[in-house]
Amino acid sequence: MRNSFLAELGRRNRHNLRMLRANPAAEMSGALGDLGTLLPLMMALALQGSIDLPATLVFSGLFNIMTGVLFGIPLPVQPMKAIASSALTLHTPLPVVTASGALVSFAVLILSVTGLMRLLTRVIPRPLIQGIQLGAGLRLIISAATALILPLPWLRPLPDLDTRMLAIFLFLLLFATARLGPRFPFALLVFLLGVVASLFSHPSSSSSSLSTPSHHSDSSHSYQSYTWHKPEFTNPQALSAALAQLPLTTLNSVLAASALATSLYPPHPPPFPPFPTFPSPPPHSSSSSPPAGPGPASTTALGVSVGLMNLLSCGWGAMPVCHGAGGLAAQHRFGARSGASVVLLGAAKFGAGLLLLLGGSGGTAARVLARFPRSVLGVMVLAAGLELAKASYSSSGAVIAEGQGDGEREEGEAEEGWMVMMVTAMGILAFKNDAVGFLAGMACHAAYRVSRWVESRWGVIGSGRQGERRPLLRDGL
Repeated sequence: MRNSFLAELGRRNRHNLRMLRANPAAEMSGALGDLGTLLPLMMALALQGSIDLPATLVFSGLFNIMTGVLFGIPLPVQPMKAIASSALTLHTPLPVVTASGALVSFAVLILSVTGLMRLLTRVIPRPLIQGIQLGAGLRLIISAATALILPLPWLRPLPDLDTRMLAIFLFLLLFATARLGPRFPFALLVFLLGVVASLFSHPSSSSSSLSTPSHHSDSSHSYQSYTWHKPEFTNPQALSAALAQLPLTTLNSVLAASALATSLYPPHPPPFPPFPTFPSPPPHSSSSSPPAGPGPASTTALGVSVGLMNLLSCGWGAMPVCHGAGGLAAQHRFGARSGASVVLLGAAKFGAGLLLLLGGSGGTAARVLARFPRSVLGVMVLAAGLELAKASYSSSGAVIAEGQGDGEREEGEAEEGWMVMMVTAMGILAFKNDAVGFLAGMACHAAYRVSRWVESRWGVIGSGRQGERRPLLRDGL
């Protein structure tokens, strides 16, 4: 068994090297595919002191490298979005944020090794998952507008550009360049713009005083003296955020990511490579088979990976992370075809984190973070919220597809699924509590199931419901 594992590991890394040599530009471009989600959430959480930035860079970079080496596909290491949304809205302290991620990871690890993962995903309805995505995305959008953009003035004397006018310009640029896709790396360019602007901003400007965490003020001590951050596992906020994140992680980070990996990267590649290779390899003889690709990532392997990551890093204050189908699709869209892309990204993040820890540049990095324009950060967080909310719309067809009966029944089940999604999202927004939204969505789903069971058992509701769903205004009246 050990020999077969080492042989498979060697095969996957030969695949990584082969794809990197074939088209290094595509692999490097694909490495940036998920920055649109990573950068705004990581920056916003670090600015308010909910995570430790150097520890996040070091551990997430290390996890990127290990993921690329072990899986051989561009599997992302991305923030746990429901936890990040809750932390940004409630200004959750660091020990609570890391405890939330560790609780989710522990649950996913147990579910994976015991084989209960698929059972859990059958119990939690898909519309509820979509409601959590929608609610978390809308919370990010509201947080970006109220906490980051609204306190800014319309204009400031040059060279300080941190204004509402800059936010409006970047907001319009976000949508104007949406059709360009990977040809215009919006997140990377806007992030670099923010770094340059922060170097020239005045320390007295309001952009450096808005929600700046106190531990950044003594930056030389904060980034070079490390202590163990004990996670607060029993904190109610940690339990609430973990409860909302768990269904997202099981569905998106494990099952959906495994299915997408199987679709995008089958064990044997197609006859033609996705990118031309220079020089062209010699043609295969009829008796030889083409070199095998990395193969699919199993749900058990992905679950164990998610489980171990946050359990190893929570004590250092690193941001809770997981895998995800959306990040995998984004990196594939930007050109990644192997684990080499995430290895390159991980090496860059790991090196940047070590520079902050050991190179004596932590004070400079903290000052840059404290002066990072809120207008830029607000638009980046808004874009991340839109992308997360859009995920509920992108998968909403699954709700309609669940109804396989006649047209009236299919329409009714689609309507019920939409209502479960909205109740979940509104519960999250109205009560600012992910657990309330989760429980409200489950209660709504259970009520619909009971109603459907009574209807099928005694047929006492069917006739009335059928008439209620007919449109009030019809042609020919």
